[in-house]
Amino acid sequence: MSGVLVLLGLVLPGNWLGAEAGLSLSGRSVRLDGGRLSWVVALGCLLLAATVCAAVSGALRWLAPRLLGPSPAEQLALAAEREQSLAERNRLARELHDSIGHTLTATTIQAAVAGEVFGADPVAARAALRSIEESSRAALEDLDYVLGVLRDQRAETAPTRTLADLPELLDRLRHTGAVLEPELSGDLAQVRGALSRAAYRILQEGLTNALRHGAGGPIEVRVAATPDRLELSVVNRTAAATGPRTGTGTFPTSGHGLPGLAERVRLLHGEIETGPRGPQHWRLAVRLPVRVSA
Repeated sequence: MSGVLVLLGLVLPGNWLGAEAGLSLSGRSVRLDGGRLSWVVALGCLLLAATVCAAVSGALRWLAPRLLGPSPAEQLALAAEREQSLAERNRLARELHDSIGHTLTATTIQAAVAGEVFGADPVAARAALRSIEESSRAALEDLDYVLGVLRDQRAETAPTRTLADLPELLDRLRHTGAVLEPELSGDLAQVRGALSRAAYRILQEGLTNALRHGAGGPIEVRVAATPDRLELSVVNRTAAATGPRTGTGTFPTSGHGLPGLAERVRLLHGEIETGPRGPQHWRLAVRLPVRVSA
């Protein structure tokens, strides 16, 4: 159709090749013999040809993806984009679970401790309240960062808590009344970057679970760093019948803690073991290769 219109637009003005044309409408005829009307009709034919080409090409561009589907390259790009988005969402979910879940558990216990000793031991009560303030401030930093990422407002720096912050974490937990038995060995300073941050989160989640489901008694925390491997373990009692406030059933759980830990360890090419250790203890053990973080 466009070709015919272009041909008419070129032939009619000069009456080339002896072309003759006419228009009939309601019994009236107009003959185009090369005058001004021929130029007008020729220009109209050319404009109509351009309009038809543009309309058809636009329609084809709109219909092609719907009729033929995306190309293999586009499919791969979409799959990669979805995978990246899902990985980012899972990472943010783990960060929120580990940080906010730990803070709520610790502050609940610390508030109960402060309320019980407020009159008898004001110093201990103030220490518990100060620990609540510090834990809440750290959780707010994590929450602000995650919300900024979800809103596409990247923060200048992400909260980075590493094994260097482990003593502070243990001190905050002692204010809850927990008895901790840490055993640190090796050069922890050699553990850096993503591995150190992941190790902190793993220990944080393990200690949170010990507070939630433990039944009193000491909580063993072991961190051992070697040139090739980082070993982490948390062991707590599970005899809930004799447990204090932190006994099983005090805190509702979502069931995402251990799966989240397993996923974090898998991403670091490590190994994780969870389960009973003897008749009244529960053990979390993680082994991570140090060379992965290099």
